[in-house]
Amino acid sequence: MAKGLTPEQAVDRLEELHASASAALRGALARFTESGVVPTPEERRRFLYPELRVDWQPAGAVHFTRRAWAKFQTPGRYATTVTQPRFFRDYLLEQLRPLSEEFGAAIEVGPSDQEIPYPFVTEAGDEFIHGDLSVVDLARHFPTPVLASVGDEVADGTWVSDETRPRPLALFDALRVDYSLRRLVHYTGTDWRTIQPWILATNYQRYVDHFLTWATDELAKPSSPYTQLVLPGGAVVRRGEDAAIASATVAAAPWHRFQMPAYNLLRSDGRGGVTLINIGVGPSNAKTATDHLAVLRPHCWLMIGHCGGLRQSQTIGDYVLAHAYLRRDRILDDLLPPEVPVPALAEVQVALQQAAERVTGERGDALKRRLRTGTVVSYDDRNWELRWSQERRRINHARAIGVDMESATLATQGYRLRVPYGVLLCISDKPLHGEIKLPGAATRFYQRAVGEHLRIGLETIDLLRGELGSLHSRKLRSFDEPPFR
Repeated sequence: MAKGLTPEQAVDRLEELHASASAALRGALARFTESGVVPTPEERRRFLYPELRVDWQPAGAVHFTRRAWAKFQTPGRYATTVTQPRFFRDYLLEQLRPLSEEFGAAIEVGPSDQEIPYPFVTEAGDEFIHGDLSVVDLARHFPTPVLASVGDEVADGTWVSDETRPRPLALFDALRVDYSLRRLVHYTGTDWRTIQPWILATNYQRYVDHFLTWATDELAKPSSPYTQLVLPGGAVVRRGEDAAIASATVAAAPWHRFQMPAYNLLRSDGRGGVTLINIGVGPSNAKTATDHLAVLRPHCWLMIGHCGGLRQSQTIGDYVLAHAYLRRDRILDDLLPPEVPVPALAEVQVALQQAAERVTGERGDALKRRLRTGTVVSYDDRNWELRWSQERRRINHARAIGVDMESATLATQGYRLRVPYGVLLCISDKPLHGEIKLPGAATRFYQRAVGEHLRIGLETIDLLRGELGSLHSRKLRSFDEPPFR
């Protein structure tokens, strides 16, 4: 265990250990597939994740900071295993520097006792399966993902303190991160490395169409901060590319092969690009996507999708800015009880309203006629209207103004997994007032509203880029929070 390291030395050492362990595991896999020679116990001791340890034993006055992250709740030793440290380098340094420079914590790095599962050092996942070899053969001789060891006990506050072992340094250990990185590739159809820290989630394909038009227009501008658009399936549109070639590349993307296709627009200025993900319909999809996106520690995820308006005064095409959620989605009830409030984040709420003002050009009473702030109810049943007689009283008590199936899940996951969140919905129908989605009216609505709605989401992200110091709110931190964001 290397001790007394600076943050930069620590991350360098993490990269060395992870690269060495991954190379040893890949080498043993290649040898086994070629000659059948299995790794020895001594060789398997090289297939280990690196471990990062931080020791804080304050003497004298304790440093105080209003920052919500990179700080200690209590003295002691903290540790976590780390994967892909080269990719997470900036994040790791962002966390370690304050702990070292402000708090005087000591940093150590060395091998852990947690093996790297063999699928997590492969790209395609099956490149070492040849001839008569099977997954069963590999699992017999190489470490595999043990799902009993993959969990969210730290994030959910159910981990058991043991004075003989270090406290958690981060919400997710290496095994949990690697598991989700592979799931992201499976669901989104894109390399997890291209997913950006500013995420827009939608529940409708037309938002994707408008995003692609906007993104390719941006890439056609020589002065644009954006450099490339990564599409589901891996195709890339680059800045300055011929318009016809760019259009053909976008049209050929096999997005339909993936359950939650992602479109990643990268920037050159180091401030993080934008990812749009069509998470589809329902709370299960919303939870699945955010469970895995959370390990990337994004700066924010925003829901921009459709909802039903619940008030007579609302008009199709109006906006609903959620400041509270009536959780009828049920999917997270066992992890975060429904009686726990999911607060609105002031920084996100203000940015969403300011973005709406800029994009629509409306302010004051004019904007209030189109944008209403209130409670959104999310259901796990698309046909909730058939239970209106049972649901009416609850919705009335909640003073709900909009209804959908994903927003409460996305917000609750942000609260649970410490990712800033926000929800701005557009009313596409009024199911309780006879204004339902009919083909002609729906088409006119989509043509008018979707493009403006998307631009509000993008403008919100532009505003929040300058608010990182306050965006990662203390509202999301628990009493026994790990030091890392």
